[in-house]
Amino acid sequence: MKKILIAAALTASTGLVQAADYKLDPTHSFINFKTGHLGVSWLQGRFNDISGNFSWDADKPNDAMIDITINTASVDSNHAERDKHLRSDDFLDVEKYPTASFKSTGFDGKTLSGDLTLHGVTKPISFEVSKVGEGKDPWGGYRAGFVGTYDLKRSEFGIDKNLGPAAEVIKLELNVEGIRK
Repeated sequence: MKKILIAAALTASTGLVQAADYKLDPTHSFINFKTGHLGVSWLQGRFNDISGNFSWDADKPNDAMIDITINTASVDSNHAERDKHLRSDDFLDVEKYPTASFKSTGFDGKTLSGDLTLHGVTKPISFEVSKVGEGKDPWGGYRAGFVGTYDLKRSEFGIDKNLGPAAEVIKLELNVEGIRK
């Protein structure tokens, strides 16, 4: 009987140290962007349709992983004609490249590394990530949220439309909230 209790305790404790899997909550996860407009202000927007999963264990942050897919046609800069232009082959070319994605390859507890695929180009990138929080939600689930930022150079992903030097870098902010599966 004592061996059974020890085995049960070991099994239970092993379950506690495994990473939890989360599904992105698309209504509380955002990919926002901003880029310079003529050197006098910011053009801001976001992608309205993202999906994905991540794994997270606070005791083993280096085992974290994330896999996100972005519907590029969901770009929204709060101006229909500009969004139409952003979807064109001058920029996102959504007919040829309907999705962008990020798949992590490593996390050191602070810096997330992975492969970003955008406009048909895949490049390894790294950026700082911090946990916003985690805990029970009012519906009986458990959630975790993270934020990270990355400065993307359009030309590195084959988006070469010349809008002047103020618009070469696009500042991305990734806000993800996941619901534990």
